[in-house]
Amino acid sequence: MGNHGMEDLIPIVNKLQDAFASIGLSSSLDLPQIAVVGGQSAGKSSVLENFVGRDFLPRGSGIVTRRPLILQLNQSKAEYGEFLHCRGKKFTDFDEIRKEIEAETDRITGSNKGISPIPINLRVFSPHVLNLTLIDLPGMTKVPVGDQPADIEMQIRNMVMEFVMKENCLVLAVSPANSDLANSDALKVAKEVDPSGTRTIGVITKLDLMDDGTDARNILENKHLPLRRGYIGVVNRSQRDIEGKKDIKVALAAERKFFLSHPGYRHMADKMGTPFLQKVLNQQLTNHIKDTLPALRNRLQQQLLSLEKDVADFKDVNYDDPTRKTKHMLQMVQQFGADFEKRIEGSGDEINTMELSGGAKINRIFHERFPFEVVKMEYDEKELRREISYAIKNIRGVKVGLFTPDMAFEAITKRQVSRLKEPSLKCVDMVTNELNNVVRQCGEKMQRYPRLREETEGIVTRHIANKEQKTKQQVMLLIDIQLAYMNTNHEDFIGFANAAAATRRSTTNNPNSTKTRSVTNQVIRKGYMNMHNVSFIKGGSKDYWFILTAESISWFKDNEEKDKKYMLPLDGLRLRDVESGFMSRRHSFALFLQDQRNVYKDYKQLELSCDTSEEVDSWKASFLRAGVYPERTKDENESGEAPSGDAMGSMDPQLERQVETIRNLVDSYMKIVSKQIRDLVPKACMHLTINDTKDFILGELLAHLYSTGDQDSLMEESQEEAQRREEMLKMYHTTKEALKIIGDINLSTKAVPLPPPVDNDDLIKPFANGPTPAPSSSAPRRPGTHGAPSRLAPGGAPAAPGPRASPIPMIPSRPDMPARQAPSVPKRPAGSSAPPIPGRPAVPARPM
Repeated sequence: MGNHGMEDLIPIVNKLQDAFASIGLSSSLDLPQIAVVGGQSAGKSSVLENFVGRDFLPRGSGIVTRRPLILQLNQSKAEYGEFLHCRGKKFTDFDEIRKEIEAETDRITGSNKGISPIPINLRVFSPHVLNLTLIDLPGMTKVPVGDQPADIEMQIRNMVMEFVMKENCLVLAVSPANSDLANSDALKVAKEVDPSGTRTIGVITKLDLMDDGTDARNILENKHLPLRRGYIGVVNRSQRDIEGKKDIKVALAAERKFFLSHPGYRHMADKMGTPFLQKVLNQQLTNHIKDTLPALRNRLQQQLLSLEKDVADFKDVNYDDPTRKTKHMLQMVQQFGADFEKRIEGSGDEINTMELSGGAKINRIFHERFPFEVVKMEYDEKELRREISYAIKNIRGVKVGLFTPDMAFEAITKRQVSRLKEPSLKCVDMVTNELNNVVRQCGEKMQRYPRLREETEGIVTRHIANKEQKTKQQVMLLIDIQLAYMNTNHEDFIGFANAAAATRRSTTNNPNSTKTRSVTNQVIRKGYMNMHNVSFIKGGSKDYWFILTAESISWFKDNEEKDKKYMLPLDGLRLRDVESGFMSRRHSFALFLQDQRNVYKDYKQLELSCDTSEEVDSWKASFLRAGVYPERTKDENESGEAPSGDAMGSMDPQLERQVETIRNLVDSYMKIVSKQIRDLVPKACMHLTINDTKDFILGELLAHLYSTGDQDSLMEESQEEAQRREEMLKMYHTTKEALKIIGDINLSTKAVPLPPPVDNDDLIKPFANGPTPAPSSSAPRRPGTHGAPSRLAPGGAPAAPGPRASPIPMIPSRPDMPARQAPSVPKRPAGSSAPPIPGRPAVPARPM
C-alpha cells in the first residue's frame, strides 16, 4: 500500500492507548481508532471475529456486548491474545479469551443485562490480521430486557456517542441487508456526529439472508443513501454455522464464492467481503492518522512537556544504588528546610493565590486575630464600676474613707492584667497550628518515600510541640512580670492628679458623655461587604462599598464612591457575631447600639457578611482600631449575685468621684500593659517557636533522621509511587517514540486523499485503489485496473455528467494497457480499433 511507515504508527498508537488506560488517562489523548456501531444482532461481533479468524467473542440472545471492547489487532508471527487487566498473561486458547471477556464484564456489570462504559482492552497478535484498532460497542436497543433499567436505550446511546463524537474516531456503521436501511440506527448516529461523512464507513451484513429476487446492489453501488466512503458488503456465519463450529476460514471461502456467483454482486466481488473490508479499514485508519498527524503531534508534544516535568527527578536514576539513596535523602531534607523557610519568609517559588498560608497567615494572627482577642477580653463598663465600688468599700471596712484608696486600683488592675493570659495563649496555639500546616505542606514533596516523610514530619512536629510549651511558659512569665510590679511612674500613665482632674471635668460637663474621638477623620479601611437585613424587603442581600473612618462608616453603591447611601457615626456602636443562615457559606457579624436604639432606619442592628472568615476578622480588627468593640458575652450575673442597688444606683457623690478616678487610672494603665503584651507575645512566638524551628530543620533534622536507624528503609518508595513512576516513564518513552515515528511518517510517506462529498444524485465507489479525488466534469476518465467489470467510473470517481450510456459499465479493465486518456464512449468513432477488444483471442496468433 506504500504506507509502511504509517503501518508502524498503528502499533505505537495502540501502545499509547494502553499506557494511558493503565493509569486512568485514556481520555486525555484523543487517539485515532475505529468504533463499530450498529443495532443488536446486526453482525458486529461476527465481523470482528472474521477479522481475527477465530471465535473469541461472547455469544447469546439479546444484548451480549455490555462493555466497550477495545480490540487492537497486531500482525505477528505468533497467535495469542493479551488483556490490559491481565498484563503479561498470554491467552493462546481463544475460548479462554471469550471466558475472560465474560468474567471481566460480569465483574463490573454483574450477571444481569446491565451495561458499563468502562472498556475492556484486548490485544490480538496473529499472522492473519492487519494492524487495526477497533472498538466493539453494545448494540443499540429499544426495549429493556431482564433486569435492565428502563432507560437502557439512552444509556447505550450515551455510551456510543461518547466514543463516536471524538473527531479522531472513524465510525464503522454496520447495518443488516434484510432490513430497511433508512431505519438503520448506525447510519442515524453516524449522520448525527459526522454530517460531512468524512469519518463514516458503511458495512452491509446478512446479504445471504435477503428474500429471493432482491439484492442490495443499489446500496453497495452507493446509489441508495450514499456515503462519502461508500459501503462494503460482507457475509457472516449463520447461527447454525456458529453452533456447528464452522471454521471461519471455510466461512470466508464461502463468502468469496457467494459474491463471485451472485449475479447482482459478481461485478464488484473484488471490492466485497471481509478480507477487502479489513484491508480498507487498515488503509482508512492509516490515512486518517495521516490526516490527524498535526493535531496528534501537538497533543503528544504537550503531553511530553508535561511528562518531562514529572519524570525529571527519576528518568535517569538508578533506584537500587545505596549512595544515590543517601545523596537523595540529603537533598530532600535540604529542600524541606528551604521550602519551610520560604513559606515563612514569604519568598516561595509557588505563590498561593487562593488563601493565606505560612508566614502571611501568621502575620494576620499577630496583627489582626491577636489584637482582636485582646480587645474582646477588655472590661465591661458597668461591671468594672461595680467591681471598683466593692473594692473601695471592702478596703475601708467599717470606716468612712476620705481619700481614694490606691489598693483598689492595684486590685482591679491585676484582675484585668490576669485576663490577658487567655488571648495570649490562644495566639501561641494559632501560630503552632499554622506551623504544623506548613510542615505538612513541605512534606508533600516527600510523598514518594512515606517512611521518610513520616519520620521528618514527626521529628519536626515534636520539636514544635516542645517549643510551644516553652513559648507558653514565656508568655505566662510576661503576664506574671506585669503582675509583679505596678509602675505608676510610667511616662504614659495618667497619675492620680490627672485622673482626679479628668473626673472633675467629666462630672462638671456630662458624666455620661462618651470620650471625644480624634479630630482627624482618618480612613481606616475600604472594601465590599454584603448587607443583609436592610435590603431583605427588596429581594435579599446586596453588596455595597464600605468606607470605615475614625468617626463613621459609610457605604456606597460601588467603588466609584459617587452614590452615597448612608453614613453611620461610630459613637456608641458595638460589634457582635451573627450565625450564618441555613446553607449559607458566608461569615457574618452585626453592628448595634448599646442603648438598643435603632442603628439604621427601623433596624436594631446592621448585619454584614464577607465571603471568608479572614475578611471578617480583618474588618473586625479595623473596627477595633476605630474604637468599635465587640459585645460582651459573659453573663454579668454568673457569680450568682445581682448588682446591688447600693453599689450602683445610690452611690454618694464622693464614692462616685472615687470610682471614676480609679476607673480612669485602670483604663490608662491597661492601655500601657495591653500595648506591651500585643508587642511582646508575637516576638516571643517568633523567637522561641518559629525561628528556633527553622534553625532546627536546617541544622539538626538530618542528624535526627540518621539516628532513627536504617536509612535504606527511610528511602523505600511506596508501592503506589513505584508503580506510578514506572507508568510515567513508560508513557514518557512511548510518547517520545510516537513523536519520532510521526516525524518519520510525515516526511517519507504519502496518503491517498479523502473522496469528495456525495449527495443523492452522485455515485461514489471509493475503494477501487483506495479513495481518490473526483475529477471535474470535463476531465477524461482513466481505465480501471481490476479485471472485474464495474458499473463505476474507475478509481472511485463518479461518471461524467449527462445521460449514462449502457455500454460503459461493460467495458472490461485492461491491466496490460498503459495509462492514457481515452475519449468518451458516445464519441468513439465506428470501425476504430477499440471495439474489437472482445477479439483478444486473436492475439496469440501474433508472429513470435
